[in-house]
Amino acid sequence: MNTTFSCVGCGKCCTGHHVPLTLDEARMWANDGGQVIVLVEAFLPNGLGLPVAQREHAERRSAVVRSGTSQALVAITFAAYNPGPCHNLDAENLCRIYERRPLVCRIYPMEINPHIPLNPATKDCPPESWETGPQLIVGGELVDQELARLIERSRQADREEIAIKARICVSLGIHTTALKGDGFTAYLPNMAAFAAAIDQARSQPLDPEAGEWQFHLSGDDVASQVTASGASVVTEAPVNYAFISLRAA
Repeated sequence: MNTTFSCVGCGKCCTGHHVPLTLDEARMWANDGGQVIVLVEAFLPNGLGLPVAQREHAERRSAVVRSGTSQALVAITFAAYNPGPCHNLDAENLCRIYERRPLVCRIYPMEINPHIPLNPATKDCPPESWETGPQLIVGGELVDQELARLIERSRQADREEIAIKARICVSLGIHTTALKGDGFTAYLPNMAAFAAAIDQARSQPLDPEAGEWQFHLSGDDVASQVTASGASVVTEAPVNYAFISLRAA
Protein backbone atom coordinates (compact mmCIF):
# COMPACT_ATOMS: atom_id res chain seq x y z
CA MET A 1 0.00 0.00 0.00
CA ASN A 2 1.30 3.42 -0.99
CA THR A 3 -0.21 6.61 0.45
CA THR A 4 0.58 10.25 -0.19
CA PHE A 5 -0.61 13.05 2.04
CA SER A 6 -0.47 16.82 2.11
CA CYS A 7 -2.32 18.98 4.63
CA VAL A 8 -4.56 21.54 2.89
CA GLY A 9 -5.30 23.50 6.07
CA CYS A 10 -9.04 22.83 6.12
CA GLY A 11 -9.13 22.58 9.93
CA LYS A 12 -11.44 19.55 9.92
CA CYS A 13 -9.05 17.43 11.97
CA CYS A 14 -9.15 20.21 14.59
CA THR A 15 -12.93 20.15 14.86
CA GLY A 16 -15.03 17.65 16.77
CA HIS A 17 -12.09 15.47 17.81
CA HIS A 18 -10.85 14.76 21.33
CA VAL A 19 -7.05 14.79 21.02
CA PRO A 20 -5.12 12.44 23.36
CA LEU A 21 -2.58 14.31 25.49
CA THR A 22 0.53 13.42 27.45
CA LEU A 23 0.63 14.58 31.08
CA ASP A 24 2.69 17.64 30.19
CA GLU A 25 0.30 18.47 27.36
CA ALA A 26 -2.73 18.00 29.60
CA ARG A 27 -1.21 20.38 32.15
CA MET A 28 -0.48 22.87 29.38
CA TRP A 29 -4.03 22.52 28.08
CA ALA A 30 -5.35 23.39 31.53
CA ASN A 31 -3.04 26.40 31.76
CA ASP A 32 -4.27 27.62 28.37
CA GLY A 33 -7.90 27.57 29.49
CA GLY A 34 -8.88 24.39 27.66
CA GLN A 35 -11.02 21.52 28.91
CA VAL A 36 -9.67 17.98 29.25
CA ILE A 37 -11.91 14.92 28.98
CA VAL A 38 -10.92 11.73 30.81
CA LEU A 39 -11.81 8.52 28.96
CA VAL A 40 -11.58 5.21 30.81
CA GLU A 41 -11.77 1.57 29.72
CA ALA A 42 -10.52 -1.64 31.32
CA PHE A 43 -10.28 -5.37 30.87
CA LEU A 44 -10.03 -8.26 33.31
CA PRO A 45 -7.03 -10.53 33.99
CA ASN A 46 -8.87 -13.39 32.27
CA GLY A 47 -8.90 -11.30 29.09
CA LEU A 48 -12.63 -10.53 29.06
CA GLY A 49 -13.16 -7.57 26.78
CA LEU A 50 -9.85 -7.86 24.95
CA PRO A 51 -8.89 -9.56 21.67
CA VAL A 52 -5.87 -11.84 22.19
CA ALA A 53 -3.81 -10.11 19.51
CA GLN A 54 -4.15 -6.77 21.32
CA ARG A 55 -3.31 -7.98 24.81
CA GLU A 56 0.38 -7.07 24.94
CA HIS A 57 -0.23 -3.51 23.74
CA ALA A 58 -3.19 -3.10 26.12
CA GLU A 59 -1.31 -4.44 29.14
CA ARG A 60 1.62 -2.09 28.58
CA ARG A 61 -0.65 0.98 28.69
CA SER A 62 -2.80 -0.17 31.63
CA ALA A 63 -2.58 0.08 35.41
CA VAL A 64 -3.55 -2.80 37.69
CA VAL A 65 -6.35 -1.70 40.05
CA ARG A 66 -8.68 -3.39 42.54
CA SER A 67 -12.28 -4.20 41.63
CA GLY A 68 -14.35 -6.31 44.00
CA THR A 69 -12.46 -9.50 44.78
CA SER A 70 -10.58 -9.28 41.50
CA GLN A 71 -8.31 -6.91 39.66
CA ALA A 72 -8.76 -4.95 36.49
CA LEU A 73 -6.32 -3.45 34.02
CA VAL A 74 -7.46 0.10 33.40
CA ALA A 75 -6.42 2.35 30.52
CA ILE A 76 -6.90 6.09 31.01
CA THR A 77 -6.77 8.71 28.28
CA PHE A 78 -6.51 12.42 28.95
CA ALA A 79 -7.70 14.22 25.83
CA ALA A 80 -8.34 17.78 24.72
CA TYR A 81 -12.12 18.19 24.75
CA ASN A 82 -13.15 19.56 21.37
CA PRO A 83 -16.89 19.02 20.72
CA GLY A 84 -16.57 21.85 18.18
CA PRO A 85 -13.57 23.70 16.75
CA CYS A 86 -10.44 23.52 18.91
CA HIS A 87 -10.17 26.67 21.03
CA ASN A 88 -6.65 27.16 19.63
CA LEU A 89 -7.90 27.69 16.07
CA ASP A 90 -7.95 31.27 14.82
CA ALA A 91 -10.45 32.77 12.37
CA GLU A 92 -8.49 31.35 9.43
CA ASN A 93 -8.37 27.80 10.87
CA LEU A 94 -4.70 28.20 11.77
CA CYS A 95 -3.31 26.81 15.01
CA ARG A 96 -2.30 29.49 17.53
CA ILE A 97 -0.03 27.03 19.38
CA TYR A 98 1.45 25.33 16.32
CA GLU A 99 5.03 25.30 17.63
CA ARG A 100 3.94 23.56 20.85
CA ARG A 101 0.95 21.60 19.57
CA PRO A 102 0.36 18.13 21.08
CA LEU A 103 2.17 15.06 19.78
CA VAL A 104 -1.00 13.56 18.35
CA CYS A 105 -1.54 16.71 16.26
CA ARG A 106 2.01 16.37 14.94
CA ILE A 107 1.44 12.69 14.14
CA TYR A 108 -1.85 13.14 12.26
CA PRO A 109 -3.06 11.49 10.06
CA MET A 110 -1.17 8.46 11.37
CA GLU A 111 -2.62 6.32 14.17
CA ILE A 112 -1.09 5.85 17.63
CA ASN A 113 -2.62 2.41 18.19
CA PRO A 114 -0.47 -0.15 16.31
CA HIS A 115 -3.56 -2.29 15.75
CA ILE A 116 -5.35 0.43 13.78
CA PRO A 117 -4.02 0.86 10.21
CA LEU A 118 -4.19 4.21 8.48
CA ASN A 119 -7.42 4.40 6.49
CA PRO A 120 -8.04 7.64 4.55
CA ALA A 121 -11.76 6.82 4.43
CA THR A 122 -12.00 7.29 8.21
CA LYS A 123 -10.29 10.68 8.15
CA ASP A 124 -11.99 14.04 7.71
CA CYS A 125 -9.38 15.30 5.26
CA PRO A 126 -10.75 16.21 1.81
CA PRO A 127 -9.83 13.98 -1.18
CA GLU A 128 -7.19 16.42 -2.43
CA SER A 129 -5.19 15.79 0.75
CA TRP A 130 -4.50 12.26 -0.46
CA GLU A 131 -3.92 13.09 -4.14
CA THR A 132 -0.70 15.09 -3.91
CA GLY A 133 2.18 15.69 -1.55
CA PRO A 134 5.05 13.56 -0.26
CA GLN A 135 4.77 9.83 0.12
CA LEU A 136 3.62 8.89 3.61
CA ILE A 137 3.49 5.10 3.29
CA VAL A 138 5.33 2.98 0.71
CA GLY A 139 4.80 -0.76 0.57
CA GLY A 140 2.87 -0.61 3.81
CA GLU A 141 5.77 1.02 5.67
CA LEU A 142 5.94 4.53 7.07
CA VAL A 143 8.54 6.54 5.14
CA ASP A 144 9.11 9.53 7.45
CA GLN A 145 11.45 8.38 10.25
CA GLU A 146 10.92 11.55 12.28
CA LEU A 147 7.19 10.86 12.21
CA ALA A 148 7.91 7.28 13.30
CA ARG A 149 9.88 8.66 16.27
CA LEU A 150 7.00 10.94 17.25
CA ILE A 151 4.58 8.00 17.15
CA GLU A 152 6.88 5.98 19.40
CA ARG A 153 7.25 8.94 21.79
CA SER A 154 3.47 9.12 22.06
CA ARG A 155 3.15 5.38 22.71
CA GLN A 156 5.97 5.48 25.25
CA ALA A 157 4.32 8.31 27.16
CA ASP A 158 1.07 6.35 27.12
CA ARG A 159 2.86 3.45 28.81
CA GLU A 160 5.05 5.40 31.23
CA GLU A 161 2.34 7.74 32.50
CA ILE A 162 -0.47 5.29 33.20
CA ALA A 163 0.37 4.85 36.90
CA ILE A 164 0.29 8.57 37.58
CA LYS A 165 -2.94 8.89 35.59
CA ALA A 166 -4.52 6.27 37.84
CA ARG A 167 -3.35 8.25 40.87
CA ILE A 168 -4.86 11.42 39.43
CA CYS A 169 -8.17 9.67 38.84
CA VAL A 170 -8.30 8.47 42.45
CA SER A 171 -7.61 12.04 43.61
CA LEU A 172 -10.47 13.35 41.44
CA GLY A 173 -12.95 10.68 42.55
CA ILE A 174 -12.87 8.92 39.20
CA HIS A 175 -13.33 5.20 39.85
CA THR A 176 -15.86 3.88 37.33
CA THR A 177 -14.64 2.32 34.10
CA ALA A 178 -16.21 0.70 31.07
CA LEU A 179 -15.20 -2.72 29.75
CA LYS A 180 -12.84 -2.52 26.79
CA GLY A 181 -14.83 -3.07 23.61
CA ASP A 182 -18.13 -2.38 25.40
CA GLY A 183 -17.66 1.35 25.85
CA PHE A 184 -15.91 4.18 27.68
CA THR A 185 -16.70 6.19 30.75
CA ALA A 186 -16.12 9.89 30.11
CA TYR A 187 -15.45 12.58 32.72
CA LEU A 188 -15.14 16.36 32.40
CA PRO A 189 -13.26 17.35 35.56
CA ASN A 190 -13.00 20.85 36.96
CA MET A 191 -9.79 22.06 35.40
CA ALA A 192 -8.38 23.78 38.47
CA ALA A 193 -8.85 20.54 40.42
CA PHE A 194 -7.41 18.57 37.49
CA ALA A 195 -4.28 20.71 37.33
CA ALA A 196 -3.82 20.48 41.11
CA ALA A 197 -4.24 16.69 40.98
CA ILE A 198 -1.51 16.41 38.34
CA ASP A 199 0.88 18.49 40.43
CA GLN A 200 0.08 16.54 43.59
CA ALA A 201 0.37 13.12 41.95
CA ARG A 202 3.78 14.00 40.53
CA SER A 203 5.14 14.96 43.94
CA GLN A 204 3.93 11.90 45.86
CA PRO A 205 4.79 8.19 45.78
CA LEU A 206 2.59 6.39 43.28
CA ASP A 207 0.12 3.70 44.28
CA PRO A 208 -2.05 2.89 41.25
CA GLU A 209 -3.92 0.23 43.25
CA ALA A 210 -5.21 2.82 45.72
CA GLY A 211 -8.99 3.01 45.67
CA GLU A 212 -11.43 0.49 44.26
CA TRP A 213 -12.81 0.60 40.74
CA GLN A 214 -16.16 -0.55 39.41
CA PHE A 215 -17.50 -1.28 35.94
CA HIS A 216 -20.35 0.44 34.10
CA LEU A 217 -21.62 -1.95 31.43
CA SER A 218 -24.01 -1.79 28.50
CA GLY A 219 -26.26 -4.69 29.49
CA ASP A 220 -27.05 -7.43 31.98
CA ASP A 221 -25.42 -10.10 29.78
CA VAL A 222 -22.04 -8.37 29.94
CA ALA A 223 -22.54 -7.44 33.60
CA SER A 224 -23.08 -11.09 34.55
CA GLN A 225 -19.76 -12.07 32.99
CA VAL A 226 -17.89 -9.32 34.82
CA THR A 227 -19.61 -10.14 38.11
CA ALA A 228 -18.75 -13.82 37.68
CA SER A 229 -15.09 -12.79 37.45
CA GLY A 230 -15.33 -11.16 40.88
CA ALA A 231 -15.20 -7.56 39.68
CA SER A 232 -17.53 -4.87 41.00
CA VAL A 233 -20.36 -3.59 38.77
CA VAL A 234 -22.11 -0.26 39.32
CA THR A 235 -25.90 -0.40 39.58
CA GLU A 236 -26.83 3.25 40.08
CA ALA A 237 -27.13 5.92 37.38
CA PRO A 238 -24.02 7.96 36.51
CA VAL A 239 -23.50 11.12 38.54
CA ASN A 240 -20.15 12.56 37.47
CA TYR A 241 -19.58 10.79 34.15
CA ALA A 242 -21.21 9.71 30.90
CA PHE A 243 -21.17 6.17 29.52
CA ILE A 244 -20.31 5.96 25.83
CA SER A 245 -21.47 2.60 24.49
CA LEU A 246 -19.63 0.86 21.67
CA ARG A 247 -22.22 -1.86 21.47
CA ALA A 248 -24.07 -2.24 18.19
CA ALA A 249 -27.73 -1.29 18.47
